[in-house]
Amino acid sequence: MTYSPAQDWHDPELLDLGGAPVPEYGAGSLADLLPTLVAGQGVPGFSATLTELTPADRNCVFLIDGLGWEQIKAHPDEAPYLTSLLPTSRGGTGRPITSGFPATTATSLASVGTGLPPARHGLPGYAVRNPATGELMNQLRWQPWTSPQVWQPYPTVFQRADAAGIATAQVSSPAFQTTPLTKIALSGGTFLGRMTGEERMDLAADRLAAGDRSLVYTYYSELDGAGHRHGVDSDAWRGQLMHVDRLVRRLAEQLPPRTALYVTADHGMVDIPFDEDSRIDFDEDWELGAGVALLGGEGRARHVYAVPGAEADVLTVWREVLGDRFWVASREEALELGWFGAPGDCDERVLGRIGDVVAAAHADVAITASVNEPNESALTGMHGSLTPAEQLVPLLEVRSA
Repeated sequence: MTYSPAQDWHDPELLDLGGAPVPEYGAGSLADLLPTLVAGQGVPGFSATLTELTPADRNCVFLIDGLGWEQIKAHPDEAPYLTSLLPTSRGGTGRPITSGFPATTATSLASVGTGLPPARHGLPGYAVRNPATGELMNQLRWQPWTSPQVWQPYPTVFQRADAAGIATAQVSSPAFQTTPLTKIALSGGTFLGRMTGEERMDLAADRLAAGDRSLVYTYYSELDGAGHRHGVDSDAWRGQLMHVDRLVRRLAEQLPPRTALYVTADHGMVDIPFDEDSRIDFDEDWELGAGVALLGGEGRARHVYAVPGAEADVLTVWREVLGDRFWVASREEALELGWFGAPGDCDERVLGRIGDVVAAAHADVAITASVNEPNESALTGMHGSLTPAEQLVPLLEVRSA
């Protein structure tokens, strides 16, 4: 058969859904971290699924927003201390774990704090449909308002650890103290707000020492912001990575005895070129918009909600248009493949929040929405999908004597 480039253009080879990387729920995901740590501290009702982690009396989790595993490996000069914790370094025992799908902050923080996958905790994306109202609900900004406890009814790991007598604290920006996301994902014990990263590191070390058994969570967001605005290989991002590296070292050098520090993240990030082939504008594409009632998710992990009765047609069109660059699945296929959690393990209240069609980017592309999402569409760095650059996050360990 004679090769024809035009034939490839009009009849692209669809990506195999079975070839999409699946988060390692129950064996190596963010949702497994806190349950493993508190199981080692004797909190009832939890099991240690990350079996390589040795129990410690005092545990600290430092979550750095936007710090992917691949980004650390690509920048050893900017992150010498973090690099020393990688398995390729002498004495380093770190490894990657998966964030869960979508690889985005609201979903990942809920997975960390509840110890549950997205199909259970019910925050399966950046913006998802609220079945009770039919509106899109932004789960990071919590707009429009809905009851946090109704939206996510499970207790957090922090709450259960605090009830079991573990000295539990979250050390973060004061701006996050009363947010709904904090309430449903990161509450339990004492919230302590500090403005600078250095203040958080010092206070986290103090809180670890305050209890014979302690669990402390701390957080830094500015690296993610630099990546979104400038890209993950920009001077601004590199400067933030250097600062993060110093913060981790500062905390590690203050750990009280019998402490394990775990450095992790909520997602990685990729840079999306500013051209029409890489940024597909949904608001200007009549074909993708046909039969679509709501467009949710974000650029690299879209929830597509069809007009009732048009679900099959929307799936067919999205596959035909995007299927060589995106894994495009129906809701049922995505659940059965384990994108949101173990197959067959999805809470009934969560089903309607997941798109009739779910599109996860494979190539360096994004589905933007210039009219309805002007700010998100202008970002340089994006995340959300199943690719290693977005899914793999560090699990780096430092232990005191």
